[in-house]
Amino acid sequence: MIKKYPNRRLYDTETSTYITLTEVRQLVMDSADFVVRDAKTNEDLTRSILLQIILEEETGGAPMFTEAVLANIIRFYGNAMQSFMGAYLEKNVQSFMDLQVKMAEQSKGLTPEMWAQFMNAQSPMMQGMMGTYVEQSKNVFTQMQEQMQKQSEQMLQAFGLKR
Repeated sequence: MIKKYPNRRLYDTETSTYITLTEVRQLVMDSADFVVRDAKTNEDLTRSILLQIILEEETGGAPMFTEAVLANIIRFYGNAMQSFMGAYLEKNVQSFMDLQVKMAEQSKGLTPEMWAQFMNAQSPMMQGMMGTYVEQSKNVFTQMQEQMQKQSEQMLQAFGLKR
């Protein structure tokens, strides 16, 4: 557990030391389980701290998101599709993480030349893995559409309207 004090300092209760946002980022990178709580109110601030880390990463050099992507994400807030978009992004990011793990496993012991060939977008192995990722992404989107259709039909039936 990490406590956040009013002076904006973060205190790691496990190590009994103050830590920085960079150290919290390292906990994320190490896949460590943690929660950030307000020291006074005990409110869960974990999401807020994670968003703060993303903001620092986005403003510090090589951003991951373009302005267009950020604007489109903002447009989903308050939209009927907001909950679907969150689930869709979560499943896609997990699929991409799974792909990354698979790539790391398959690339162990490669020489720099072999790695360059492996990473070539034209290589059959890379095409196969990316094809699998795209297929998974398409399946997630299709499931989302089907779920929306079912919910729409249920809503129409609740109002006495049939499709």
